[in-house]
Amino acid sequence: MASKTSVNLRHGFLAVVLVGALGLSGCTGGTVDPLADLDPVDAAFGEDLAGQLQGVLDEAVALSGSSGGVAGAWSPWSGEWTGASGTVDFDEQAVPVGVDTGFRMGPLTTEVTCTVLLRLVDEGQLKLDDEVAATVDWMPGLDGITFDQLCRHTSGIADYYPGLRSHFVANPERIWPANELISSGMALPRTGAPGEHWSHSRTGVLLLAMALERRTGTSWNELAERYVFEPLGLEDTSLPAPSDTELDGVLGGYSAAIAPDGAIDCAVRRDDTSQSSSMGGAAAGAVSSLEDVRRLNAAFASGALLDEGTARKQWTSIPFGGDAPAWQSHGLGGAEYGPMRGLAGESTGALTAAFTDPKSGLTVVVALNNSTSGADFARETAFALASLASKASPAADHDQPLVELPWSFEQATTKMRELAKCPLPDPAAQPATQAEPAPAG
Repeated sequence: MASKTSVNLRHGFLAVVLVGALGLSGCTGGTVDPLADLDPVDAAFGEDLAGQLQGVLDEAVALSGSSGGVAGAWSPWSGEWTGASGTVDFDEQAVPVGVDTGFRMGPLTTEVTCTVLLRLVDEGQLKLDDEVAATVDWMPGLDGITFDQLCRHTSGIADYYPGLRSHFVANPERIWPANELISSGMALPRTGAPGEHWSHSRTGVLLLAMALERRTGTSWNELAERYVFEPLGLEDTSLPAPSDTELDGVLGGYSAAIAPDGAIDCAVRRDDTSQSSSMGGAAAGAVSSLEDVRRLNAAFASGALLDEGTARKQWTSIPFGGDAPAWQSHGLGGAEYGPMRGLAGESTGALTAAFTDPKSGLTVVVALNNSTSGADFARETAFALASLASKASPAADHDQPLVELPWSFEQATTKMRELAKCPLPDPAAQPATQAEPAPAG
């Protein structure tokens, strides 16, 4: 029988890995606020801007076929907005979503894993150009692949997720050993030689986590707590045990039925609310909250937890290449779109995105609970929120920064509508119910 766990509570075994765990060193002496130097305004946005932002979230929920979602936008020179829309699931007695409702992070989990890598580099426990084969020495086919390439998604190892997506949607509670998922990705044709070009790979991130655990003799949960969660004061973020398939206080999860060939059947909605974190693990399996993801992404984008030289290496970004515009590039563990850094991704039953401009502090986060429309839909929703929040009027004693986004609000919302695969029916377009005629006499 599945166990039930609250997103707001750490698992018991995490409580013992605070400062000093296994002699690991790192940030101590209080939590790090990545945007403190910007003197952020502690106030809500005005009614007009808040209404526009809420409108984007409401439309994103409907277009994505979600029961609900949460989002936030923070402009340190002006204020902030957090919003919720819909219900946590499609049950008849469903609870309304609140701004403190938790959600599955999906590929945003990669930010944690890659930050752990970079902090270990700062401590001298490994180097980015170390070859993974020297640590994961029992697995063939890793020659020439470095730790850096696993986080940059340039290892050439294919992503296991697309080929298994229909299985995840149809059987979300199955527990998947990390070795099985890694082997699935390794068995696929390589996307290129190591370091040749970018191709997103959860396989590579799971392999990275395995290598970090082997190199340090420490579990991912302990590493994440020590190097990321504790320094940033993240109280709501954790990687649930694979058997904890039911989570209290977390958005449900849904997807249209997906055939093995990838065909989508919008007429059949799968309930993936009860699911095992093992489908994503250290690459896409964590749960969190709006405030925690805001702090995590701001730190990730600004390098707040890293030595200056390491942070510079992380964001010496490389163009995606191919048909991607010149303003889209990738760093170590994340993407850069104009001035905004972060990730957007899909996991079973969830879409998430978080981006931060480290110079102005502009940050947006969005989470939806239907994965059918894919990662690009979440990204464009975040772009629409960022476009609105970038124009927020400055508060007294604050200057309006120049945030040059290479997209417009209209472009982002147009793409949202184009990418929506199984939107909810528009109630206004449904025929009105006819009233029963009054009985004669």
